[in-house]
Amino acid sequence: MLSELIIAFAQLLNLLIQLYIYIIIGRALISWVNPDPSNPIVRFLYSATEPVFYQIRRLLPLVFSGIDLTPIVLLLFLFFIQRIVLSGLYQLAQSLN
Repeated sequence: MLSELIIAFAQLLNLLIQLYIYIIIGRALISWVNPDPSNPIVRFLYSATEPVFYQIRRLLPLVFSGIDLTPIVLLLFLFFIQRIVLSGLYQLAQSLN
């Protein structure tokens, strides 16, 4: 029972991380063009990513020659979380069986 709950939590966490990865990629793609700031999709992408980007930029100034590397750092962090934390949760669930 507990192992199934851990697996369900790991799958939900994986889904949320994957969705946020797509949001970050969408934000990075629209930054290459001049998006309309009143567009609801653009506003959503900015409001979903800017708080996290701001926190990363405060810790690490990642703008070089006008290129913002913050999305890349966040993507690497999320991939790390997916690999390490989720595999740990799956191993924990397997050991409880």
